[in-house]
Amino acid sequence: MDRIDAMRAFVTVADLGGFAPAARALRWSPASVTRAVAQLEEELGVSLFNRTTRVVRLTEGGTIFADKSREILSTLAAARSLTRGEDAAPGGTLRVTAPALFGRRHVMPIAEATQRAHPALTLRITLLDRVVHLVEEGFDVAVRLGPLPDSALVAVKLAEVRLVIVASPAYLAQAGTPRAPGDLAAHRIVSFEGVGSTDEWQFGPRRRAVVRTSPRLAVNCAEAALGAIERGHGIGRLYSYQLGDGIAAGRLVRLLPDDEPPPVPVSLVYAAGARNSANVRAFVSEAVRYCAAHPLA
Repeated sequence: MDRIDAMRAFVTVADLGGFAPAARALRWSPASVTRAVAQLEEELGVSLFNRTTRVVRLTEGGTIFADKSREILSTLAAARSLTRGEDAAPGGTLRVTAPALFGRRHVMPIAEATQRAHPALTLRITLLDRVVHLVEEGFDVAVRLGPLPDSALVAVKLAEVRLVIVASPAYLAQAGTPRAPGDLAAHRIVSFEGVGSTDEWQFGPRRRAVVRTSPRLAVNCAEAALGAIERGHGIGRLYSYQLGDGIAAGRLVRLLPDDEPPPVPVSLVYAAGARNSANVRAFVSEAVRYCAAHPLA
């Protein structure tokens, strides 16, 4: 097997955390991926992965080799693109995914501006209230809200948003207004599962105060949760960019602002191998410009 193909298989296993997902992403057979990694291990004389029945993790030597392999693959991709003239201007198709409400409010204007600047570029936008697996699911760029786990993905921070607790005036008139985080235990809770845990809310600058809630309604769509909160169904917690209109119009009341946790980042992430892609560069540049001109928090 060609050494470059073997390196590509190895990096994909490292990025996706397993041989089976790597095989699906590469559209290879699992046996071919296994042979490619075994070939590299034989040539190098070291084990690249620690394998268990459930987990595949890089060894110390594997981590070093993965970093260098990504550099080589990225350089090779850039050289190939330049030789073919592919990076002369953005063109072809760029696949982007984002949370649904964020996508409608912010990614769509970014996409439209990108396309006005680069008419040859086709954009496919998929809006989902879940974290997608970038490589395995076939996306080039993703919007991520919140702290990012360690990964091989490149991250560009665009802005920050806050987790804000709100309720409708009608609900507060009926049930009373919580004055401290602990008061939430006595209230009806609407939970948006896309934010994270449905029953433990963290408070304070270091997130050390934790209140265990018992959601009466939990949904995986931010707009559905927002609608239920505005209609007086209970108290909810959403990101600040989702709530600005409702608070400004008086449909929502911001609760416990002094106890809010620190803001979290809004980031664009993409595979390291796409660093030299003209399409990715064009979209990222437009996103940075847009977020500088339109504060999200």
